[in-house]
Amino acid sequence: MSLEKKDDYDHKGWMKTKDLTPVETTFLTVLIWLDKRLRIVDYLELMETLYYRVNLQMPKSHTEQYNLDNKFWYWYPLYTLGLFSTLSYIVAAVSGALLGFYYSPAQGNPEEATVAYNSIAFIMQDLQFGFMLRSIHRWSAQVMVAAVFLHMLRVYFTGSYKEPRELNWILGIILISLTMVFGYTGYLLPWDQLAFWAGQIGVEMSLSIPLAGEWAAQLLFGGFTLSQATLQRMYIIHVFLLPFVVTTLIAIHIGIVWVQGIAEPH
Repeated sequence: MSLEKKDDYDHKGWMKTKDLTPVETTFLTVLIWLDKRLRIVDYLELMETLYYRVNLQMPKSHTEQYNLDNKFWYWYPLYTLGLFSTLSYIVAAVSGALLGFYYSPAQGNPEEATVAYNSIAFIMQDLQFGFMLRSIHRWSAQVMVAAVFLHMLRVYFTGSYKEPRELNWILGIILISLTMVFGYTGYLLPWDQLAFWAGQIGVEMSLSIPLAGEWAAQLLFGGFTLSQATLQRMYIIHVFLLPFVVTTLIAIHIGIVWVQGIAEPH
């Protein structure tokens, strides 16, 4: 679609601007110039269509469907928990990527403070806005865990997991499990006393798995005791593996919601 219309121009081919302010004239001139080259108007119409589609996907309460007067009791604020979880994940991902510029997953000399711990200390004490950056990452991660948990509760108690939404419910279970793994691997990265004993508990839990316990401990922790291999594995899982897997699953999860719509309470 082109922005140009025949009635917008006079017999000499100049755009009629007598009813427009100078600002409007400048805006339309620039918009027409861009539209000829980049089809700006087509994309604006596409964004408008997407906006109305998103609006149609929002849950409609009984008051909206039947034009009732009392709308307070049929407002569903808990339906925003999924979006809240996604926003928390984005904030955690961006802040975590910035922290990655200054973090080093190395153990160093066992008799001294680890390189990983020293990098955390540098971020917290010496880096400008480092304390704020790590706090944003930590709190956004905790908010994400809480929001995902509450989101799952809302889906369960409103019956939104029922047919035909079983697949999305399973994806949600996988996502909340990966969120827990996200939190655990990130908890170990400072490699301080809390991280050491949390890692030791993880090793013991892995060894307690019937038949595959030793194999799981070797794979996840690099052995039966904590070492540089453990820290390296936690870093790779937290920074390289989980972000790609979780982002892909979130995209699929949101895509299914887009197709099916948001379920009314059963």
